Amino acid sequence: MSKSTIAELSVYFRRGEEKLPTLEVQLREMFVFQQFMKDYSPLMHEWLLTGDTKQDAFRHLAFDDHGPTTEALAVLGTENKGIDDFRMISLWNGAEKRSQMASMKSLCATIGRPDNFYFGPPFDPEITDWHLPAAWLQHAISIWPTASFAGFEPFHYHQHKVFEDRPGVGWLCYLPQKLTTREVPEAVQLIPVSRDGQQAGTIIVSCADGPFSLENPEHIKAANAIETRLVDQDLLPRFADL
Repeated sequence: MSKSTIAELSVYFRRGEEKLPTLEVQLREMFVFQQFMKDYSPLMHEWLLTGDTKQDAFRHLAFDDHGPTTEALAVLGTENKGIDDFRMISLWNGAEKRSQMASMKSLCATIGRPDNFYFGPPFDPEITDWHLPAAWLQHAISIWPTASFAGFEPFHYHQHKVFEDRPGVGWLCYLPQKLTTREVPEAVQLIPVSRDGQQAGTIIVSCADGPFSLENPEHIKAANAIETRLVDQDLLPRFADL
């Protein structure tokens, strides 16, 4: 798999609460996402807390069949004791082969930046079309329904996007607005995302002829055209407004 197609899913959202969520809530959100995408590959079945050393990184299982493990919550509780304004939980799948490694991160804050969730799937097996990341995005949005933006793009796409102060469209992105081909004629697919029986937002797909590749100028051109179209209509938020 080309390095130009290695991608990451990201979600930006705000909880609207003055305090950090409990560790159990934060880790269980990650468990719910893991339960949805685990059938993608056996590499998604087991997750561990990351550590400062190789020995530590293999020490603590994050989940059992029912949710966060007591051990993981205890370790995270010790590491985050006395911290009440920012917290990050970082997990990995324990694969030592680089192409099989996967990661998840959840970041929560009480002031300033929005909360974030990141998922980096393994390079192998390759994600060959947009349907799978679209399903991941839809499920992520069901877990974090206040998402102000979510996306799936190659790691280094930020070097190719049009606007430095805004997220890029990449391969797929989600906006919490109802969008049609009238607003985004350059999109190859517009997928409505519903909540409580009503459309809550739209997933925009920029290319459908295979994995989005930074080595394909047409893929970058398509994503850039959508970014420009969205900004012209004040539909692509600034990072400061997420």
